[in-house]
Amino acid sequence: MDDLRRSGPGLDLSDPVHEADARPVSGPGDRGGAGRRPLREPPARPRWRRPRFWVAAAVLALLVWVLISYTTWMLRPSSESFGVNTTEWVRHKVPFGNWIVDNIETVYYNANAPKKGGPQLKSLPAVGLAQAQATRARTKAHRRAAAWPRRIKPIFPHPLPGEGVWKPTGPQVNGGPPVLVTTFRSELAYPSIVAYVAWFDHTRTQLAYYPGRYEPPDAAVRGPMMVPYDQRWRLLATFNAGFTATDGNNGSADNGLTNEPLTDGNATLISYRDGRVALMKWGGGPKVGPDVAWARQSLAPIVWNGRLNPQLDENPDSPQWGYTLGGVTRVWRTGVGIDRRGNLMYAAADDQTVITIAKILQHAGAVRAMEFDINPEWHTMVTYSHRHGLDPREVGPNPNQASTRYLVPDDRDFFAVYEPLPGPVTVPFK
Repeated sequence: MDDLRRSGPGLDLSDPVHEADARPVSGPGDRGGAGRRPLREPPARPRWRRPRFWVAAAVLALLVWVLISYTTWMLRPSSESFGVNTTEWVRHKVPFGNWIVDNIETVYYNANAPKKGGPQLKSLPAVGLAQAQATRARTKAHRRAAAWPRRIKPIFPHPLPGEGVWKPTGPQVNGGPPVLVTTFRSELAYPSIVAYVAWFDHTRTQLAYYPGRYEPPDAAVRGPMMVPYDQRWRLLATFNAGFTATDGNNGSADNGLTNEPLTDGNATLISYRDGRVALMKWGGGPKVGPDVAWARQSLAPIVWNGRLNPQLDENPDSPQWGYTLGGVTRVWRTGVGIDRRGNLMYAAADDQTVITIAKILQHAGAVRAMEFDINPEWHTMVTYSHRHGLDPREVGPNPNQASTRYLVPDDRDFFAVYEPLPGPVTVPFK
């Protein structure tokens, strides 16, 4: 047999190294060959898979945070509905939550903005006592020289019955009505818009400011978060407060104790211990003095010395009035003002801009005014009679809130209007 080994110059197939190299590589069915080296190294994992892992981990962590944060928020005690509570979670806990909600509301309210014109109203919503009762109360009050406000002059050339005419609510105090209410149409271009206005006689009423369950967030004393049971016998009215503490650095105080620090330049509704109620541009530093019974701020004044604030505008990004609050969207808005005699006024109306709510208060007789809470969830004005127990009645419709809103603990701060008691003014928490 011929020898299969062949040699040539520089090549020796008997060399062990070459013999190892010459061994055949195992095929797929070869189970032997221990110690063999693969033909090539297995490919390394692509580096692009590592960013995917970290992205997935970040998304998972975000979802866990959302689940824990949202569940914790929704399980806490609250007076608000599911939808409102969810919106508040977005505003307070989600990064850029205010911006997100404001933009969604801008789109929604612009899409559902009222159209100019349309049919005229045939009647106005009923508020206050019946006409006969109101007439008797007014006649009796005039005999006692009560200083009723003038009728709000109708804007439309053909007024509806009772338009702008003040009507009393609830019991009389010292021979006269402490609370008056009325309605009127506020804009010729929008004949279906109705403004609801209340007036409080400063000689027959006493105001108190109450923190809610969560607003203001740093209340020095949280209190009952509702009208105290011991004070309901003299309760005349309640109404919502202003913008939250974080929207414009709005401070507040109760019984000389400061909640959030007050901000110089902000419009401030204030009551002194001697009973005076005023609306001012705050300039007293972060804390109130010992002569202050309570104080509540809300943005800058919208009416000053009988004139509209010239800085009011319709810019949705206006930093002074809050994002989307400059007038592009028309929503429920509220405000308070002081008339020339020092009496407090409250106004609420749907489809308003910051300018139009200022005009409503100005037209009603306010010489100074400030914007209070806005949007359909928050406006609340309730009056009370005591003929058959405490009977609350809403002034202005709000399907999101019951007329008993401030008779049970509420998330937001609010005001209560009482029959006055002798002595220095304090906020009664019991």
